[in-house]
Amino acid sequence: MKQHNEKSAAVLGLGMMGATLAKLLLAQGYDVTVWNRSTDKSVPLAEAGAKVAATPEEAVNAGNVIVMCVHDYAAANAILARTEAADWKGKVLVQLTSGSPAEAERLEAWAEALGAGYLDGAIQAAPQQMGREDTPLYISGKKSAWEPALPVLKTFAGAPEWLGEGAGLASSVDLATLSGIYGTLMGFFHGARIMEHAGFPVDKYAGLLTGILSTFGEFIKYEGQLVHENRFAKTESPLGISVGASARILEQAKDAGINSAFPDYLAGMFRRAADMGLADEELSAMIKVLRA
Repeated sequence: MKQHNEKSAAVLGLGMMGATLAKLLLAQGYDVTVWNRSTDKSVPLAEAGAKVAATPEEAVNAGNVIVMCVHDYAAANAILARTEAADWKGKVLVQLTSGSPAEAERLEAWAEALGAGYLDGAIQAAPQQMGREDTPLYISGKKSAWEPALPVLKTFAGAPEWLGEGAGLASSVDLATLSGIYGTLMGFFHGARIMEHAGFPVDKYAGLLTGILSTFGEFIKYEGQLVHENRFAKTESPLGISVGASARILEQAKDAGINSAFPDYLAGMFRRAADMGLADEELSAMIKVLRA
C-alpha cells in the first residue's frame, strides 16, 4: 500500500453514513481527507480535524484507503471518473455504496486497472449503529485488498465479515437479506390490515408477531440447511399445509375487501408448488419452484 501516514484515509461522499464513517476514523486517530459535492457538509468535519479536498482526485491522492458511500453507482462512477489521473497504485477502494453484484464486479475491474485493490461492502445498520462490536458489515473482494483495509473496516464495525474474493458477494448478501426483510414486512403490513378489519389493535398484533420471531428464526435456519443439502423429504412442515394456509389468507382478503396483491402472489406461488407435485415434500421444496 502506498504510504503517506500509515493511518490515512479518504472519504468520498458525506451523506449521513459517509459523515459518520469520517467521524469514526477521526476518533481513531486517522489522518482523514474528505470530499463531497456540496461543501457545506464538510464544515463540521473540518472543525473536527479533517482535511477538505477541493476535488475527488485530491482526496484520493491524500489517503491509503479510499472509502466511498454515495447514493448509487451512477453517482459513484461519475465521481470516480474524475479521479483517473490520481495515483491509485497500491491503494484500496472500499465501496460502501449499495448496488448490484454486476456493478461491483465492473468497479473492481476499473480499480485494478489503475493499480488499486477493491472491496465492496454492505452495511446493514443505521448511521447511529456504526462503530459498535455488533455492527453488521459484510465485505467481499480479494484478500490482498482485505488485509490492508481491515483496520479501517474495524473502525466502522468491530467484526466486519469477509465473504470471499468474489467482488459481488457483498451485494448478493445485501439483496438476499433485504428480500427476506421486505417479504417479512409485506406480510406484516398485510397482517395489520387483517387486524384492522377485525378491530384488533395493530400494536398488540405487532407484539404478538415479534414474540414468535425467535422461534421462527430457528425454523428458517432449519429450512435453509435443508435447501443447502438439497433435502426435501418432509420432516417439520409439509409444503401442502402452506398451500391451504395461503389460500385462506387470500380468501379472507377478498371477503374483507382488503388489497389482495400480496396474498394473491403468495397463494399463487404455493399453488404452483402443488401443481409441480411438491405438496407432500418439506416446505424447503419451495426452492424448486424458484429454481424452475
